[in-house]
Amino acid sequence: MTKIYIYILVAALVSTFIRVLPVTVFRKPIKNRFIRSFLYYVPYVTLAVMTFPAIVNATQSKISGILALVTGTIAAWFNMSLFKVACICCAVVLISEFALV
Repeated sequence: MTKIYIYILVAALVSTFIRVLPVTVFRKPIKNRFIRSFLYYVPYVTLAVMTFPAIVNATQSKISGILALVTGTIAAWFNMSLFKVACICCAVVLISEFALV
């Protein structure tokens, strides 16, 4: 039972450290253009790294997930709304799952 408290304490310390470190280390605004542009894209990359594997693994077969990902990317490229892209991806998964079974 004491291991659980140790795990919770370590998780709390790590999460506090991650939030406090930038405030204490970087007191002045960051002027380096490379670092600023790198930090600008970090949230987008993090979201993509978490989302793309979830899209592929959300279906019964990875092929239908990949087909939905490619189709959704193409639909979004042509400036379709989020609702239309989601409907197209669902239809692709439904059709490909029936075709693969």
